[in-house]
Amino acid sequence: MLTNRFFDITAFGAAPGGEAPCTQAFASAVAAAATAGGGTIYVPAGVFLTGPIRFTDNMTLYLETGARIVFSRDPAEYPIVRMRWEGAECDCHMPQLFGEGLRNIAVAGRGEIDGQGEPWWKLHRERRLAYPRPRLLSFVGCRHVLIEGVQLINSPSWTINPILCEDVTVDKVTIVNQPDSPNTDGINPESCRNVRISNCHIDVGDDCIAIKAGRENCLPRAACENITISNCTMVHGHGGVVIGSEMSGDVRNVVIANCIFESTDRGIRIKSRRGRGGVVEDVRVSNIIMRNVICPFVLHLYYNCGEGGCAEAVWDKKQRPVTAATPAIRRIHFSDITAGEVRAAAGFIYGLPEMPIEQITFDHISVRMAADAPPALPAMMSDLEPMSRQGFICCNVRDVSFSGISISGQEGPAYRLENARGIEWEGSEVGEA
Repeated sequence: MLTNRFFDITAFGAAPGGEAPCTQAFASAVAAAATAGGGTIYVPAGVFLTGPIRFTDNMTLYLETGARIVFSRDPAEYPIVRMRWEGAECDCHMPQLFGEGLRNIAVAGRGEIDGQGEPWWKLHRERRLAYPRPRLLSFVGCRHVLIEGVQLINSPSWTINPILCEDVTVDKVTIVNQPDSPNTDGINPESCRNVRISNCHIDVGDDCIAIKAGRENCLPRAACENITISNCTMVHGHGGVVIGSEMSGDVRNVVIANCIFESTDRGIRIKSRRGRGGVVEDVRVSNIIMRNVICPFVLHLYYNCGEGGCAEAVWDKKQRPVTAATPAIRRIHFSDITAGEVRAAAGFIYGLPEMPIEQITFDHISVRMAADAPPALPAMMSDLEPMSRQGFICCNVRDVSFSGISISGQEGPAYRLENARGIEWEGSEVGEA
């Protein structure tokens, strides 16, 4: 294994202990790998303090068991780079692990990477940052990306964010950020193709996994497609798996299976609004267990958070002309899902009057409401009042099928329909409150 393609950072001057900066040692090891045409940057057991690490082609960053990379807390060590943040192009602090336009890159091993995000969270809350915080790991326009086995903690913002990448695998990764840490999403593939996320544990302060495809003013406008998510546990996040609200480039062909959501605010959440455009279509969700969630299923087109969220077009309930800026959600299928201790509603599906959410199926779904659940909002939407223990709420929908549905402990009707056509029920049970 010790060949000219194997670059131990201690051979380039890195000293364990976590006090002496090793930024130059990492940079020298990467440069040596680039000169050799690629190789493995090896991090042995020990604590190594560093600034951001920029990857090169054909490079693996490998952390041995007991290895710990700790990133600098000093914003001055993070250069400003031009890249996407929250679906729009802007200047940002360089991600802690970063690469652009590369092939065959990997982060692997059984070690830990600590983003030391707390000072960044503080600066963000105090609005003292001139540029968006660094992500812990973001690769842009790369092909053949592997992230495997490592533990990622305390990210300054989003933890793993591949952008415009193809052939991405995230496997056996543990991500832990404090539950109250701002915007510390777990894994956010953005305008990527052929992404596999499996066997991961994600416990974060925002969405556990969020699939995105850029905002309306972002170029190039590219789809996020062919995404599989399986055998993962999600804890505490605002959503277990979320699509949007940045979906202007389209999101399609998504499979979510064999996962557990524990105390995530929402379970599966698909969100957008007028002006974004784009289509979310062909999503299949199966074999999921959820517990202690506000609402297990949220699909809506009135999402009001972020820049422009207060505009009249966002909250207007009147029908408007359909244009390229009108978003759409269709062909979403849920099956074999159990949700317990649900607080606000069994499901919340709210389309636009001019663009109903359509072709949705619920098959073999069990929802048990929490006793004495405090009122909560199932979705971020203007004029929506907090609610408790409601059934399925469906407004501006077409062709929705409910088969083998069990709802227990709800208050009021199990289904509330408004401007709904083509609704079918088969073999459903409704318990008493």
